[in-house]
Amino acid sequence: MKIGLIDTGGGLRGIYACGVLDRCLELGISFDTCIGISAGSANVMSFLAGQRKKNYRFYTEYSMRKEYMSLRNFITKKSYIDLNYIYSVLSNSDGEAPMDYAAIERNPSELVVIATNALTGEPTYFDRSNVSLDNYDILKASSCLPVVCCPYFIDGIPYYDGALSDPIPLEKAFSMGCDKVVVIICKPTHELREQRADLRLSSIVRRKYPNAAEAILGRAERYNTGVLKALDYQKQGKALVVAPEISDSMGTLSRNVDDMNRLYERGMRDADAIREFMIS
Repeated sequence: MKIGLIDTGGGLRGIYACGVLDRCLELGISFDTCIGISAGSANVMSFLAGQRKKNYRFYTEYSMRKEYMSLRNFITKKSYIDLNYIYSVLSNSDGEAPMDYAAIERNPSELVVIATNALTGEPTYFDRSNVSLDNYDILKASSCLPVVCCPYFIDGIPYYDGALSDPIPLEKAFSMGCDKVVVIICKPTHELREQRADLRLSSIVRRKYPNAAEAILGRAERYNTGVLKALDYQKQGKALVVAPEISDSMGTLSRNVDDMNRLYERGMRDADAIREFMIS
């Protein structure tokens, strides 16, 4: 039985999934295949490293720093969120919160990190071969929100957030041989995405990256369809959707620590359903 994990991300709301995965570490739960999108890619990487509470500090402490996200960043670097600060300055071996790369290398689980090719609008599925000590560029590419950040370049190709092109990659997990998949979604499943929020983003991006603009326009439909498919697979016993049941006011870039802590604790509680799913 091959069991996969998908962390769909969600900006700072990703602290919910952080709670889920920290609880999995407590319970000794592992997965054969781990797929991360956007903030979920960093959650998955820290999970593979066995670094419980590492990402909790990124959400609740480091995100408060102007170096992490600020208007100053946007003015001086044209990116509100400084992805290099997060995934290099803080995360490198000489950083304040280094990634345990040696532990990641020892972990036998498959790794997939999804980003969106800004030139084509199509998903790119990065794997372990694209990661090395102090090289976490794929996390930057996967987490690169359009307009909020400049596209992130890897080998001359610009990338945006993986959620634009494959927000809930269940088919990717099944194509890799997974029999069952745990899907972490950081919003209640009844809260479907509206395209209205993406219209302005698409118009800004379109002049330089028309295919990325189309991906932005299609994001809501892909996300909503993905949620419904995940719930259908759950009925078949092939998936478990782990998502908060209660709506709250926390947005993608909200920095309210009380809200974050509530989401984190909710994720810790909701993770207990995973153990039963894996043995059923």
